[in-house]
Amino acid sequence: MTSTDARSLSASAQEALRRRVVTAVAGGMNQTEAARVFAVSRQAVNAWWGRYEEAGSRALRAQKRGRPAQPCLPKAQVAQVIGLIRDRCPDQLRLPFALWTREAVCDLLSQRFGLEVSVWTAGRYLKAWGLTPQKPLRRAYEQNPVAVQKWIDQEYPAIRAEAKAQKACIYWGDEMGMRSDHQAGTSYGIKGQTPVIPGTGQRFNCNMISALTNRGELSFMVFKERFTAAVFIVFLARLLRLAKATGRSKVFLIVDGHPVHRSLKVRRWSERCAQSLRLFFLPGYSPELNPDELLNQDVKTNAVGRRRPADQPEMIANVRGYLRSTQRQPEIIRNYFHEKNVRYAAAS
Repeated sequence: MTSTDARSLSASAQEALRRRVVTAVAGGMNQTEAARVFAVSRQAVNAWWGRYEEAGSRALRAQKRGRPAQPCLPKAQVAQVIGLIRDRCPDQLRLPFALWTREAVCDLLSQRFGLEVSVWTAGRYLKAWGLTPQKPLRRAYEQNPVAVQKWIDQEYPAIRAEAKAQKACIYWGDEMGMRSDHQAGTSYGIKGQTPVIPGTGQRFNCNMISALTNRGELSFMVFKERFTAAVFIVFLARLLRLAKATGRSKVFLIVDGHPVHRSLKVRRWSERCAQSLRLFFLPGYSPELNPDELLNQDVKTNAVGRRRPADQPEMIANVRGYLRSTQRQPEIIRNYFHEKNVRYAAAS
């Protein structure tokens, strides 16, 4: 006869079974026969009889099942912990961690409330509080939150209103460098055996400058040389020619505070073109406010990181091809403006 797995029974059914078995053994039935009659294992019968002999019938009672009760934090303390995790880093609270891990939360609970919990309990707390592990964004200490808020609430709305009054087109510009050894994405392989992707051991690079609008327009230039004022002026001249060809009388270009953007040579050139071009500058150390950064990430990941160019010309061809494909799909560019940090720039 097949033995019954008593763990599948309810607590009350388990207690009743234990009592019937013990009663039978106490009445003279040997343990082997009891195991056969009640379809349980011989080891279970022996364990129940041993508990009965040691503590009597109360040892056969149903016990509370499930995970042991965990210490409970009052709502006020929960709110405090969530606020600290949301607004601070562990090292700001003098904890020996850079990121919020389960271990860091354990130390925080111990430090603040004298509550000692395991990492598994901390994980259950975090899940119950709606906190999940995520890759954090990096933000410079030097960023001025007041300047950022002023840009969003006052400065950019004023630029947008002025552009509308002058029938100007607002572009967001940026530049970046790309290296051949940049890698992105994952590849399937046998568990425990890291896949090996062959590629050239040479290192080469190229640079890109681009400008886009919230209407889905994109202008770009890929080049080999270093980014200088002369290169930037060439790109600005291209941008103005494109605007003129599409019937735009004026371009407003928003860029970051790169030294080239603020150089004397660029300033003098833009002053000579003041009737058709104006430059505006984002708050310092605030790349997340620039939608063009999302294009940079897209290109670096998909045109460089997921390709294996053999030399610089092939790398440049890959980047140009990807950008031209993106140009033909304005909905992709418009989607960049749906990201939460640049959503303020989506309205025309």
